[in-house]
Amino acid sequence: MDFFTLAIIVFIAIYLLKTQQQRRHTLLLAQYLGRFQIEKLMGGLIEGYLRALGESDEQRRAQIWTVLDNTEANLAEQFQRFAKEMATADPQLTRVSTLPVALPYLDRLFPSSSFDLRDAMQLHARGIASVRVADSRNEDERRARAFTMTAELLLMQYTCHWFCKSRAVASLRLVARHKTPFEQVLASVTDQTRRDYRQLIA
Repeated sequence: MDFFTLAIIVFIAIYLLKTQQQRRHTLLLAQYLGRFQIEKLMGGLIEGYLRALGESDEQRRAQIWTVLDNTEANLAEQFQRFAKEMATADPQLTRVSTLPVALPYLDRLFPSSSFDLRDAMQLHARGIASVRVADSRNEDERRARAFTMTAELLLMQYTCHWFCKSRAVASLRLVARHKTPFEQVLASVTDQTRRDYRQLIA
């Protein structure tokens, strides 16, 4: 067998193993997320923030914020329950490799170069619960908290994409969907979330 043929066989084997792992991760996450409306609430909240921030009429803006306060509370509560349920998942299935090369099952070969998705979801649950846009004392603070909450949600989504696909894919999706690079999102979350996340993926 020549080198070229062997290389093709190895490439196909790696591709199939990686696809299998990605499918398993996606199904695992969907198994837990499917019990909640987190994705729908997240989309509605971010879209609502944009509407509120772009509304010039004070009365209409206040009405939008009132609706968003309820959405935020519902999202935070559901995400807390999701993170709690996710914590019961098999730890062998929730490892995420932090190595720059996206090869299958590296998290098992190099467990020290990986993090646990369950820990990440607990981290995100704390971050989302801590911002509380509804507790803002004035319009400026509300705007600032809405910006921070958006970053917290985007970082959580980034982690999910990293787990299901790879870090490179997560970064590309973040830019493609939200026109925002990972570094900017991480810089925009709360100080506590940023410290904890850096420590988690180190």
